[in-house]
Amino acid sequence: MSELHEVLESYLTVRRALGFKLESQETRLRSFVTFMDARGATVVTAKLAVAWAGSQCGPATWSSRLSTVRSFAQHLTNTEPRTEIPPSGIYPPQRRPRPYIYSDAEIDDLLATMPALHRSGLQGRTYQCFFGLLAVAGLRFSEAANLARHDADLEQGVLTIRETKFGKSRIIPLHPTTIDALAAYVAERDACPVRRKGRYFFTGDRGAGLNHANVHKSFAVWTRRARLRLKQRSGPRIHDLRHTFAVRTLLGWYHDGEDVERRQPALTTYMGHTHLRDTYWYLTASPELLDHARLRLEARWEATA
Repeated sequence: MSELHEVLESYLTVRRALGFKLESQETRLRSFVTFMDARGATVVTAKLAVAWAGSQCGPATWSSRLSTVRSFAQHLTNTEPRTEIPPSGIYPPQRRPRPYIYSDAEIDDLLATMPALHRSGLQGRTYQCFFGLLAVAGLRFSEAANLARHDADLEQGVLTIRETKFGKSRIIPLHPTTIDALAAYVAERDACPVRRKGRYFFTGDRGAGLNHANVHKSFAVWTRRARLRLKQRSGPRIHDLRHTFAVRTLLGWYHDGEDVERRQPALTTYMGHTHLRDTYWYLTASPELLDHARLRLEARWEATA
């Protein structure tokens, strides 16, 4: 192991002790250090960092890749003064794709399609309830897929989401109709002793956790059947169910005349965002929300004029 690899291990340990998971960052930094080793380099330079960031992957990730190296380089300056911190602004910033907002009819069709795709076993019902929970609770894919049985308290009507994307846990209250739907799924799941002993809330026929690839494959089949995705083109994503939840929540508050600015921190906490700006992003990502915000702002200006 090279000295730079050893420093990387120390960097990852320190950052994780501060609560950062660094899953994608670790993969990137190991690739970068290997890139340096292949060139016989022992000191990080801006030229090497830029060359690595712009290699192998498409332009959409160049900026974030360089940002990952920049943080590592800042750490290295404490022990290696020759280290160069790559400048920002070399690559255009990575832009988040505009979310696709599903209609009620599309979500209903998605849920109805899953049992039709998987007519035998529990898989169809599992996918139906899995996608349904993403739609009504705004969970991340991994949060629902990793949900443990004991963290779904249907008697109290809450889910405990543990140690998620940013190392935080949170409580998710459920609507009574959601509780009833999940309770019905539990009865079907636990009818089989093998599944009843499983660790995860959402299971396959033998009680194991979800196979992520199979879930995505079934979702892709539905998007093509629903004419939301052409064969050779990308289409709406599973993650857009979370975006749909957030946008609909905000729209509901606007329609009800709520003080959105005051209530938005609650949505930030509910969705497990680290910063309020992550929730504010939905205002600009949805034309309808942006229009509501504009009208609300114009009304304030008129009131103070």
